[in-house]
Amino acid sequence: MPTTLYGIKNCDMMKKARTWLDGHGVSYTFHDYKTAGIDREHLERWAKQAGWKTLLNRAGTTFRKLPEADKEGVTEAKAIALMLAQPSMIKRPVLEHGHKLLVGFRPEAYAEAFG
Repeated sequence: MPTTLYGIKNCDMMKKARTWLDGHGVSYTFHDYKTAGIDREHLERWAKQAGWKTLLNRAGTTFRKLPEADKEGVTEAKAIALMLAQPSMIKRPVLEHGHKLLVGFRPEAYAEAFG
């Protein structure tokens, strides 16, 4: 079953997720959406599966630096447009493991997904 870890290389949560995966012998492909980007299809699929509110990183610096008008009245379409324009607004990490999707890093969720 293919496993892909999406995120940004120099992110603390990404480092924790990679350390967990490596420590548990999980083979995965890493996709850095800061350098390689991400397409609308992925974001729409993830939003459908996990919810756009889960996917959009409102706590991150990139989102907080947006003008107030951009932060207000966020809908799914607006969130996807924001994440396409600035992938660092996507919560990290995003892990696809077969049909499973995990957003954010929680060791217990990873253990359940790979258990």
